[in-house]
Amino acid sequence: MRGELAGDYGAPLFVAWQLSNRCSAACLACCEESGPDKAWKDELSRGAALDLAQRIVEAQVPYVAFGGGEPLAVPHCWDIFDLLSEADIAIKIETDGRHIDEAAADRLAALAVQCIQVSVDGATAATHQRVRPGSNFNAAITAIERLVERGLTPQITFVPNRLNLHEITATYDLAVRLGCEAFVTGPMMRIGRAATNWEQLRCGDDDWHSAVQTLREHARTSPARIGLSIYPWDILTEMKRRLENPQAMLLIVPNGKIKLLNALPFAPADLRKDSLARAWRAYQDAWRAPEVQAFIAACQAWPALLRHANETWTMGTEPARAP
Repeated sequence: MRGELAGDYGAPLFVAWQLSNRCSAACLACCEESGPDKAWKDELSRGAALDLAQRIVEAQVPYVAFGGGEPLAVPHCWDIFDLLSEADIAIKIETDGRHIDEAAADRLAALAVQCIQVSVDGATAATHQRVRPGSNFNAAITAIERLVERGLTPQITFVPNRLNLHEITATYDLAVRLGCEAFVTGPMMRIGRAATNWEQLRCGDDDWHSAVQTLREHARTSPARIGLSIYPWDILTEMKRRLENPQAMLLIVPNGKIKLLNALPFAPADLRKDSLARAWRAYQDAWRAPEVQAFIAACQAWPALLRHANETWTMGTEPARAP
């Protein structure tokens, strides 16, 4: 029976594409260390990005998820969305909502984007903007309202941490009131800026499990219910699980390189020069590489190795090492 694992397919089942590492905020729990001045110097040009989108179409990849940074801040994102939509490829967008004005909401509705996730890290502007310095709570809420008015059902994503855990059920209620399709959360991932701020931000395991139990019961008894999605693994567990069963996906970072997982620094292919078919083979082979297996094992003992997560190591050049 075919599923979502890499070995089940001759091409990726889906692509996760980070169009840029730049965004307008400097979120304390960001996985990618994105920010206003964090664009990579070698990010794909418009022409290179459209060429890559065309190759995704030709490979008949059915689903593409866009993140960043802020994908809607990239001027040519709309050209990419149009190209994929015309080929009936499903699109997901992860955004802070700032760029969803009336015109953008109209375009997203016309494209029939399958999933739009808006980051909201608190039920109040004070909490949201404390966790996400430089963000705008009202812009995120207004973006959701505009999408709902046009028949789209966005999701709210919430990154739990010491600063906002007390508002997790209130943020779920906010998602319900706004007409969202789902509330999405999970353990804060110890990578990117979140790793730098780990000791200041992390929730204790008991606090997190208690919050999950409370949230599940709250959602179960809520008069108006929406989807509740709670990711089950922390990043160390995910790395071990994906080593055993790699997903049928390709993660494309802003310069066109392929990574195995956002927590792993290995880049087995470069789509600026490699075909999608070759990148897919290299991705599958890399999961079996001793250096990848050694790095994942080393991270279990030395989580500080996760500071390398946002790097792009060419396979065969970087050994696993203690911090």
